Amino acid sequence: MIQLRDIDKYIDKRFQRTFILKGINLDIEEGEFVTIMGPSGAGKSTLLNILGFLDDASEGEYTFLGETVHNLSEKKKSEYHKSHIGFVFQAYHLIDELTVYENIEMPLLYRKVKSKQRKAMVADILDRFNIVAKKDLFPPQLSGGQQQVVGVARAIIGSPKLLLADEPTGNLHSEQSEQIMDMFKKLNDDGVTIIQVTHSEKMAAYGNRIINLKDGALVKEDPYNQAVES
Repeated sequence: MIQLRDIDKYIDKRFQRTFILKGINLDIEEGEFVTIMGPSGAGKSTLLNILGFLDDASEGEYTFLGETVHNLSEKKKSEYHKSHIGFVFQAYHLIDELTVYENIEMPLLYRKVKSKQRKAMVADILDRFNIVAKKDLFPPQLSGGQQQVVGVARAIIGSPKLLLADEPTGNLHSEQSEQIMDMFKKLNDDGVTIIQVTHSEKMAAYGNRIINLKDGALVKEDPYNQAVES
């Protein structure tokens, strides 16, 4: 599904080049649940943004579903992002002026899904995530955990092939965190490929592979069961 070859991300300033990512080589198969771990400043979020078409690599080749990303037009990249990728953020990124229903509906409006179909899709996901009673509330009226549930619902309403999650439980207490990760596990069981960034080894354990980054480089890559045995 995903191939990264010699991916660099850097910033040039006067006579100095600062690397954020350096020489990343990575393959991710469809249906995997991968965790990216590493200290602050390791380049985790930058890597996630490149995978999600929110940022471009400075060098190297990114292939997504057989397409070489740097050969795609901005319009095509935008279409891929809308149709194939869902994003979940640590800070929720819900729109405070919109209701829960309207926040979840937003990606379908971007994709010009017809009204009748939109209503059916939103109703289905509200029911699936047990938030029908919250549909007319606004984000500030919800707890952090409830906001993140809405964020996940919004991310997956378009049935993305790939779900990217940047510290999805970073602002939640343990019970809420487990609720979100249980949702991710179910989505993964249903065939959604998931890549999450987390500092928590407990949350990482929900996945089947851990990728470690340090100073912008891949340090080691171990399946989780090996990490448990060591």
